[in-house]
Amino acid sequence: MGCGRVGSSLATELEAAGHTVSVIDQAREAFRRLGPDFKGRTVTGVGFDRDTLLEAGIQDADAFAAVSNGDNSNILAARVARETYGVNNVVARIYDPGRAEIYQRLGIPTVATVLWATDQILRRLLPEGSRSEWRDASGTIQLCEMHPHNDWYGRSILLIDQLTSARVAFITRLGVGMIPDEHTVLQQGDLIHVMVADEDIARVESILAASPEGDRQ
Repeated sequence: MGCGRVGSSLATELEAAGHTVSVIDQAREAFRRLGPDFKGRTVTGVGFDRDTLLEAGIQDADAFAAVSNGDNSNILAARVARETYGVNNVVARIYDPGRAEIYQRLGIPTVATVLWATDQILRRLLPEGSRSEWRDASGTIQLCEMHPHNDWYGRSILLIDQLTSARVAFITRLGVGMIPDEHTVLQQGDLIHVMVADEDIARVESILAASPEGDRQ
């Protein structure tokens, strides 16, 4: 639901990946953003209206994304998709950070636009330390993006496992995620994502913030 810049990009990316896509928007002219090669279904209407959703094929949907420019519309449409039609994979874009937190607690996955943008900018302004990306249900283990001292670059990824209690889950290199192996060497600009116990985060941050011990490769 929503054929703005985000919605149209999502639709074309999903279609390129081989998925069948329906796009809902109140403004028919918005569908021009999809381009002439889009093969999916376009439905003009209100995204939380049941007739509109049925016309779009909600009864057969595996996923639903509400990315219009209205928080209320997005959350209402997401709830209808999940609670009325049983769509398991549902997400709503929310601009208001306070609302996003509330809906997240109610079990509606949200992307808080303001919080996400703030976090992404902070990661580049203040690269030291870590940023939590996922936490297990018990709250004892986190997946964190860590920012190491420059002296870690050029060394084996295994050194992190050897000198800390963390385990490297994957790295992002030039915008592409990759699972490292014993031959992977850290390169300048790599983003490192580690699994670490909640109680060990401060210690792991401290170790990675300094030059690694010795000259082990």
